[in-house]
Amino acid sequence: MFDRARVVCLDTVMIDFTLIVTALPESGGDSLSSQRLVTAGGGYNVMSAARRQGIDAVYVGQLGTGPFADIARGILVGDDIDIAVEPRGGMDLGVCVVLVDDSGERSFVTSPGAELTLRGDDLLSLTLAADDVVYLSGYNVVYPEVAATVSEWLRDVPADVVVAFDPGPRAADIRPSIMALVLERTDWLLCNASEAHLLSGEVDAGSGARQLRERGSYDLVVVRDGARGCVSASGEGVIVAPGFDSHVVDTNGAGDVHNGVVIAELSRGTVLGEALLRANAAAALAIETLGPATCPIRDVVDALLLEQPRAVTRL
Repeated sequence: MFDRARVVCLDTVMIDFTLIVTALPESGGDSLSSQRLVTAGGGYNVMSAARRQGIDAVYVGQLGTGPFADIARGILVGDDIDIAVEPRGGMDLGVCVVLVDDSGERSFVTSPGAELTLRGDDLLSLTLAADDVVYLSGYNVVYPEVAATVSEWLRDVPADVVVAFDPGPRAADIRPSIMALVLERTDWLLCNASEAHLLSGEVDAGSGARQLRERGSYDLVVVRDGARGCVSASGEGVIVAPGFDSHVVDTNGAGDVHNGVVIAELSRGTVLGEALLRANAAAALAIETLGPATCPIRDVVDALLLEQPRAVTRL
């Protein structure tokens, strides 16, 4: 599988303006930022994580035209990420202002742009291979401009292509009919504990993972549980993978890093338990650096695994 594997990412790329603040300002107030960063975010976080584990990536999204689109395009090309959709129109790429407080928690203010102009013919022109993993997030189906286009296209994705879906922080805002279409075609459901609770009603991450897999037709459910690590439910049963010690600077993009590493490692043929540990280690390293796309390369993950040995538990 590894020789031809690639992640085909629909999760929208935007420009992130990241600002480190002591605390969020009160309404009408002001906060001084100690650091700032302007970079690509969103789907780029997942693709860059996969690329740094040695997996090919292709972006299936509309970047548009303008200064923000130029920044994103340069970053994608610099990481050898293929861009499947030609730019069109006079609309620039959307932006997201990310405020990161002293705890590392992030708050978003999003201004959408050209990424919401993806059309059905953009998707129909895409050729998929059996070793591909199609990745999308809740952001692809929460906006009415693209929700129907993406969810309807998913129904015709060949059965031998894996579809991985992360509902994301706006999962509750996705229309139930659209969510049902996406979940019906999902093979790997990747979410955090809050999203698992929303979808399953279970508070415990392990119970949520088990409930979601029993309820759906997913081959794999992975529930990220912050510093505690993650839990998976699959044909191998329930696996608990512990987290790693880290110094939190910025949690923005940590879930994306985790998803990208899980997808990359499983595509490489890594056994599930090891893939989960590697994803936990990569996310722990990523949150020690400012920015959304801070996934380390495999050698750095190897070093942390040696420094902090961990073992999975099977329930």
